[in-house]
Amino acid sequence: MRKKTTRQIVKFIEKYKKYYPIKMICKVLKFPRSTYYKAINRKKSDREKFNEILDKKILKIYNDSKKRYGAPKIYKILEKQGIKVNIKTVQKRMKKLGIRSIVVKKFKNHKTKEKIQQLPNILNQDFETTTINQKWCGDITYINIPGTGWTYLANVMDMHTNKIIGYSYSKKMDKELLVIWFGGKNMA
Repeated sequence: MRKKTTRQIVKFIEKYKKYYPIKMICKVLKFPRSTYYKAINRKKSDREKFNEILDKKILKIYNDSKKRYGAPKIYKILEKQGIKVNIKTVQKRMKKLGIRSIVVKKFKNHKTKEKIQQLPNILNQDFETTTINQKWCGDITYINIPGTGWTYLANVMDMHTNKIIGYSYSKKMDKELLVIWFGGKNMA
């Protein structure tokens, strides 16, 4: 069995002292009463007081940044506020508080080895229509979902009504994204 720390034993005694005398609890636990009284009457050290203040400031900066800032940015802000602290201390305090920055990976465009076929511009910037389903346009939107990564939403809009007439959603951006919307027909 793992040995309990003084703090844990004192917490236990505090919890049960309303049911049993402190003298009896200490005797059963083989824990010196003098150590118990010393622990409950102990004043906080300067380091503990400083850490409490630092924790409050770190949490304020962290929440003000919408939980985006990590230790380096929080460290720089504390430095500007005149608080002398090491970046390692900020990291330790953040770990103790159970907070970390929310990092969203930026999209990186990957080069493909396939030759991309350039299709002719048959609209020539003429978006005027007289009836529905005469001209359509499409777009692919990149959506980053935490835990999943990048996903893609392809939509097709009728140029006459300016309404979305169909869409397809996928984890991969390939021609299948649009082929699915067109009912599996080959567009090429």
